Amino acid sequence: MQIEIITVSPFEENCCLVWSEKDKFGVIVDPGDEDELIIEKIKKLGFIPRAILLTHGHGDHIGAVAPLKENYDIPVYIGKDDAPMLLSPSANISAIFGYEVVCPPADFLVEDEQVIKIGSLEFIVLSTPGHTKGGVCYFCENVLICGDTLFSGSIGRTDLPGGDFHQLIDSIDKKILSLPDDIVCYPGHGPATTVGTERKHNPFLAGRNFV
Repeated sequence: MQIEIITVSPFEENCCLVWSEKDKFGVIVDPGDEDELIIEKIKKLGFIPRAILLTHGHGDHIGAVAPLKENYDIPVYIGKDDAPMLLSPSANISAIFGYEVVCPPADFLVEDEQVIKIGSLEFIVLSTPGHTKGGVCYFCENVLICGDTLFSGSIGRTDLPGGDFHQLIDSIDKKILSLPDDIVCYPGHGPATTVGTERKHNPFLAGRNFV
């Protein structure tokens, strides 16, 4: 598996490109903006996108969904409780920040532990509500694409509609901290980290008596 991160938009959102060297099939995760830049990068990398995977429905993570879906004619996957956010600038909070994002409806609504097969790659869906009601992470081989659930040294904000701090901590405990320490985490913003690093040093998690 290969992964490339493109940081897009004024929000410095991480769009993840993931593909297999075996068959050159891959996915676009959280294309937040700058569709032309993403398309150019995919051409240089030489893989064929087969799906758009969304960790959640906030406007800074879905801004380029519509043009990329049209360009590649590929399906969109999102957690079922975040699906309405694709259609509403108020629900995806893009309207709050002075711009309006509207996407086509999702083709597939994913649930916890669902397996999405893209060529030779298998992505396991981990339901991690708390930042949004339908937030998910995607686990593939030794990589976790965790959106805004977990950051290097921090966690996703919970003061926006659909956010719940205690639910987010519970999601991280049950779905992320249960993974091996060497799993590499790619957040929706900022640098990559590992499960072990966050377990030991994240101030929101370190010292908690997780069961």
